Amino acid sequence: MSWRIRLAAVGGTAAALAAGLAWWRAGTAGLEAALAGAAIAAAAQAAAVALLRPGMGAATPVFVRRWASGVAARGVSALVVVAVVLATRTTWPPLWTLVGYFGVLLTLLYTETRFLA
Repeated sequence: MSWRIRLAAVGGTAAALAAGLAWWRAGTAGLEAALAGAAIAAAAQAAAVALLRPGMGAATPVFVRRWASGVAARGVSALVVVAVVLATRTTWPPLWTLVGYFGVLLTLLYTETRFLA
């Protein structure tokens, strides 16, 4: 099975759990906020894995450059989620945007080694 499919399956499951919890606790606005955060996290992690994967067997300098590019992608995603929280703070509960973001990002980050094998 492709790493992209496994990434989507794990990320989708984490997003569904975060969105379900948000909907249960905060209604439709919480659901939307959690899904937005989850989408940002999934995109960042997919980009990070895609950047790192070709450098897995490369020399150390190449590997480190690709690894740092993945870290930068996650850093940019953190700035994007902050911008989303600030832009939607009157319509979406900020907590649920962050729950969706961190719930998916951390889940995918901890399972990243399986995608790279």
